[in-house]
Amino acid sequence: MDWEIVIGLEIHTQLATQSKIFSGAATAYGAPPNTQACLVDLGYPGVLPVLNEQAVVMAIKFGLATHCEIATRSVFARKNYFYPDLPKGYQISQYELPIVHSGHIDIATSQDGFKRIGITRAHLEEDAGKSLHEDFHGQSGIDLNRAGTPLLEIVSEPDLRSADEAGAYMRKIHELVRYLGISDGNMQEGSFRCDANVSVRRKGDAQLGTRTELKNLNSFRFVEKAIEIEAERQIDVLEDGGEVVQETRLYDSDRDETRPMRSKEEANDYRYFPDPDLLPVVVDASVIESIRDGLPELPDAKRARFAEQYGLSEYDADVLTGSADLADYFERAAAAAPNTESKTVANWVQGKVIAALNEDGLEIAQSKITAAVLGDLLEKITDGTLSGKLANEVFDAVRSGEGSVAEIIDERGLEQITDASAIDALVADVLAAHPDQVGQFREGNHKVLGFFVGQVMKATQGKANPQQVNEALRRLLAE
Repeated sequence: MDWEIVIGLEIHTQLATQSKIFSGAATAYGAPPNTQACLVDLGYPGVLPVLNEQAVVMAIKFGLATHCEIATRSVFARKNYFYPDLPKGYQISQYELPIVHSGHIDIATSQDGFKRIGITRAHLEEDAGKSLHEDFHGQSGIDLNRAGTPLLEIVSEPDLRSADEAGAYMRKIHELVRYLGISDGNMQEGSFRCDANVSVRRKGDAQLGTRTELKNLNSFRFVEKAIEIEAERQIDVLEDGGEVVQETRLYDSDRDETRPMRSKEEANDYRYFPDPDLLPVVVDASVIESIRDGLPELPDAKRARFAEQYGLSEYDADVLTGSADLADYFERAAAAAPNTESKTVANWVQGKVIAALNEDGLEIAQSKITAAVLGDLLEKITDGTLSGKLANEVFDAVRSGEGSVAEIIDERGLEQITDASAIDALVADVLAAHPDQVGQFREGNHKVLGFFVGQVMKATQGKANPQQVNEALRRLLAE
């Protein structure tokens, strides 16, 4: 408890352009190795890079959404280092003059409600290729399909003070880039990955401790776990009288440990200099404002609107705005069920719909129950055509492809019994058949009411309106 953890994250987000940042080669994931790397990506003599305009637009969108300053003039540099999957021997990146800088986002915390995390910069660069080690029997294979894929590297200030805060920040950035449509955020495919800079210091100290960098963390859980393990390691080193060495480390999830990868480089080790083949990027203020006008409704604003417009709790609004597609599904379902309470729509989306998606392994946009179908089903509950139990049966039948809501209700004879005289007759029959339980109720044992309800529902195969059954029972038992 005497130590404070200081964390900064560098998040690498692959941008969702159709072609690479400096060439026309495709960026689609999963192609056979080395089939999507052209001469520009491979750094052949005589070829020249041409900047992808959409990558610039996407970077500006991110900057505007995070309250950053947008540079009207930015410069690409060459970052020189040797690695087998870097064919040119340098990476084109932005160094001194990035396109986006000096912003912030707010994250939710359990202690303070929210905390503001500074964003130092977000700069454009090209991705490297991939080294493959699994199938080469002591050798490595090189796949250069990824080389040249546009990246936005988002660098935070060292404002994070726990693994939980780091996870919350990373999730917030992940949510945001997907809302903006600038990245699919697929962590399994490497579209969204993170390096964590971790140091510790005594509480109250103003000076930062020596930091280590944890490389290529590709899940929220691994980021949080790696930070906890590394902080514990550094504290142990310092308390034993040692010194933390500035280095790059890897997190081994199988052994639950971090281990050295290489000594940590400084900026001068990379010999940055402006790329002579690329002109400075100049963006007019009018272009920036045009991009601002085209921004979608962002997550925080959507959450606030959902709470106000639909009367949802903070929790419900948070869940339903977890992705733009889920939020859109809810709104279309609510519009298709105008007489149904928004809370009911929210409950079905968060419950039955999401459970079905998880079971089917689908995203919300692929749901077998469309928003319009869900709205139609919920209206049938609201107008008394279906009970909640029967609605669940209809939902499952529609999901199985057996027909529309109306067709299934008609074919299975599921329409709820709401005729008051018919329900009175059913209740009277049940009471006549169980005189002992009637006597118990009239002697004060009101728990037996549930027994009567069950008997009526059994006799009608669940088709009687439960509320009307309860009302009829209380009325007839009081006579």
